[in-house]
Order: sequence, then C-alpha cells, then structure tokens
Amino acid sequence: MPAYVIYQGEITDPEKYEAYKPLSGASISAAGGRLIVRGGDTESLEGEAPPGRTVVIEFPTRQAAVDWYDSADYIAAREVRKDAAIARMYVVDGYDEP
Repeated sequence: MPAYVIYQGEITDPEKYEAYKPLSGASISAAGGRLIVRGGDTESLEGEAPPGRTVVIEFPTRQAAVDWYDSADYIAAREVRKDAAIARMYVVDGYDEP
C-alpha cells in the first residue's frame, strides 16, 4: 500500500532553503519516492490553510518513507534545512479499495 509524506514548512531563510531543495529532491528519487505536490499555490476551502509550503511525497510503502527519512542522503538535506525552515512532517498510509 502506498504511503504519503506530508511536509508543511515555514521558510525562515530563503537562501538556505534553496540549497535544501535539490538535496531533498535527489534523496526522494533515490529512495523510490515521487513528488505529488511541491509548494504550489493553495486556496483554503475550510478553515485556515497552514502557513508556508506544503509538499506531498508518495512512496510505495510506509517503510520506504521511513527509510527515506532516516537515509544518509536525507539526513544531510535536513541538516541544511534545520536553520532555513520550521517544519512539520508526517507519514500517512494510502488507501486501498476493498
């Protein structure tokens, strides 16, 4: 079953964040992930949209998502991001029709 990593981040240092983006993108591809959403414009339909960027990444399984997050490549990317954004990130299982 696919799993989705949801990232919501408020950028605090745009220059440092620009250095993070190619590192994170390369790590996602290397781990078999696929970007679904990468910071596009939002329109609130109900309640308030979260501030900053929203990113959605699809992985083939939850374990693949967790392995990506814990990978050396993404740990290096997170090190670059740590002073560039305030982030919230979580993994959600996809849905398989019965």
